[in-house]
Amino acid sequence: MTTPDPRLHVDFCGLDFATPLVLLSGCVGFGEEYTRVAGFSNRDAGAVCLKGTTGSPRLGNAPHRVYETPGGMLNAIGLQNPGVERVVDEILPTLDFSETRFIANVSGSTIEEYIAVTERFDDSPIDAIEINISCPNVKEGGVAFGNDPAMSARVVEACRKATSKPLITKLSPNQTDIAENARRCIEAGTDAFAVINTLMGMAIDIESRTPFIGNNQGGLSGPAIKPVAVLKTHQVYQVAREHGVPIIGQGGVASAADAIEFLLAGATAVGVGTALFYDPLILPKINQGILDYLDRHGLDSVSQLTGALVLNEPPLRGCGC
Repeated sequence: MTTPDPRLHVDFCGLDFATPLVLLSGCVGFGEEYTRVAGFSNRDAGAVCLKGTTGSPRLGNAPHRVYETPGGMLNAIGLQNPGVERVVDEILPTLDFSETRFIANVSGSTIEEYIAVTERFDDSPIDAIEINISCPNVKEGGVAFGNDPAMSARVVEACRKATSKPLITKLSPNQTDIAENARRCIEAGTDAFAVINTLMGMAIDIESRTPFIGNNQGGLSGPAIKPVAVLKTHQVYQVAREHGVPIIGQGGVASAADAIEFLLAGATAVGVGTALFYDPLILPKINQGILDYLDRHGLDSVSQLTGALVLNEPPLRGCGC
């Protein structure tokens, strides 16, 4: 098993990531989803973010829960998971923490549930905790918390008191001012951000005149959302850089060029999710592409790319009409 090139290493909240790539929550189960694929290795990722976990087991939404769209995918899984006790007691012991970092994803319907799940993961070997305040495919909790800066800050503040581990806040793109939300979350104690979660979307079966997704709407991921995700990452970076708060930029990454866009926009690490569904071995390709870019530009470390975007002067405004 080869060790990733040292030029790919990044420091994320004091954690050493062997590469800037993070496997995203909901796309790799609880870390074992792709281990059956010949040639796949968690060592190609700096971290793996586990599936969203709640206090009690959840069955998730009614089918259909996934629908392919042009340039992307709609999903409305509904946070199906076995509950935090089983995750901590039965699943975490099966993970190889020598391969990569593992990040828990905490979800809840109430602030009290966020606190309880965070406290349980705090007493575990997990490396960091991501709080999901922006899930667009459940009928309670996430969306309301994630789209209201005051509520977002309340969840972050509560979880901050419940753990000493690095705390990553996953921000919703479905809000008016993501930079203001980020500022409030920094004041509340977040250590990092994941930008962005999926965009809300719908697909309709015109013959039956009903939505394809059983939940009616779901989260849109994949290449279609990348331009929005890159912009939102840069907007959050304008706030986060002043406080030394790192960002996992994510949304539609399917190549090294995509990953580099997020890094230049201000991300320290880059999430890969939907692309894994059609190319499970994409990680080493992206890593190699980043290294090739570093060679071409005479750079010694991937960290030199973070925030290196040079904006046009004066900045373009408006919708481009």
